Amino acid sequence: MIRSPHLRRDFAASLVVFLVALPLCVGVAVASGVPAELGLVTGIVGGIVAGLMPGSSLQVSGPAAGLTVLVFEAVRQFGLAALGVIVLAAGLLQLLMGALRLGRWFRAISVSVVEGMLAGIGLVIIAGQLYAAAGLKAPASGIDKIAGLPEALVRAVGSTEALASLGVGAATIAVMVLWKRMPKRARAVPGALAAVLLATLASLAFGLPVATVEVQGLLGAIQPPGADAFGQLAQPAVLGTVLAFTLIASAESLFSAAAVDRLHDGPRTEYDKELMAQGAGNTVCGLLGALPMTAVIVRSSANVQAGAKTKASRVLHGVWLLLFAALLPSVLELIPLPALAGILVHAGWKLIPFRQVVLLWTAYRGEALILVVTAVAIVAVNMFEGVLIGLALSVAKTAWQASHVKLEVIDKGAGPVRVYLAGNATFLRLPKILDSLEALPQDRPVELDLSGLHHVDHACRTALENWAERHSAADTEPVRVTAP
Repeated sequence: MIRSPHLRRDFAASLVVFLVALPLCVGVAVASGVPAELGLVTGIVGGIVAGLMPGSSLQVSGPAAGLTVLVFEAVRQFGLAALGVIVLAAGLLQLLMGALRLGRWFRAISVSVVEGMLAGIGLVIIAGQLYAAAGLKAPASGIDKIAGLPEALVRAVGSTEALASLGVGAATIAVMVLWKRMPKRARAVPGALAAVLLATLASLAFGLPVATVEVQGLLGAIQPPGADAFGQLAQPAVLGTVLAFTLIASAESLFSAAAVDRLHDGPRTEYDKELMAQGAGNTVCGLLGALPMTAVIVRSSANVQAGAKTKASRVLHGVWLLLFAALLPSVLELIPLPALAGILVHAGWKLIPFRQVVLLWTAYRGEALILVVTAVAIVAVNMFEGVLIGLALSVAKTAWQASHVKLEVIDKGAGPVRVYLAGNATFLRLPKILDSLEALPQDRPVELDLSGLHHVDHACRTALENWAERHSAADTEPVRVTAP
């Protein structure tokens, strides 16, 4: 038993987090194309293994909607047997990065890229789960999922089973949206759990023709990776997926940690230790053939709001998940799949930062553009390449802003022409600088003042020296240069 002066509050908080985590663990697993029990396994490992380790004391880890798209693609492309190896390798990379103290550097990633990544994931999740809510098979790519929605709607309207399934999914979403308006006593039950319970009871009571969760049993679902799976690590595509898992899971976890720190006044997150905790959890998940693990802001915020004070609450929530998976697995067979699809549609909607886009467009249009381009690239191409496109655009924008240079020409009609350069003179602005200098009159002396420059790169310095030599050779006084 965990001893703590706050054990009573942590115990109560752990029950709340368990009730929030249960439907999400199952829903994320089903949406990822893996057995429902594997979502519970990842939730158990996130609670007990990562929960016991130092880093962020109140952050709760488990399977996340943010990795659903990537996991689904990995399972579809490489098979379920390879998932464990991919997650294991990602966990070992996280442990290495934590040991090298690289955790804090994830805070340097552009927030616009991260929010764009989440928005793109949210759009793909919504599109894919709308098919699942209707009991239809979704297309493989994100763009095909969205483009195929009108045809899927027509197919659903012509099928009684599809309409019943859509009704259950829509009702699930409605309950989750309206649950916040319920009396405080009713809201003690998390909205997602209430929605799933009501959908299950309605399906049973009215005998609705909807698909339900398939159950293998906890031990039957766990499949440690074999030797053949490890051989797949030699494939470049698998290594790229490992890198994508590592970077995205780490960024999502550490950004979540920063958000959780703003919710409470307790100890702050130690980013390198938290990265190692995530790595240890994913290593265990990989050995068990389960889903990858990240810190999840929904569970973490529920943990804080429920009054948790120490890591005991997240460890106990993992214990409750373990007991449920071991003692009551048959309960999962009663859950309608469209109800889980509704939960994921709601989760995907919350991933899209509508308010942030509006605020960014008002104050920082370049950042808003990066967010939108990243989201669109993820939908149009895939997760990994979409994030790389966003990062490249962010670096290019930063380089362009860092190379800002001010050029001022003062010509009083007599005497020397004075030219002042200030800022950062780099090759990115070199054409503009040379155009202005080469337009100066050849028959007048020139004073070039570079004292206002903070930085001059090699290309700019060489070009300025060559221009000064050419200009001085035209039977005029040599260009007088004030060095930076």
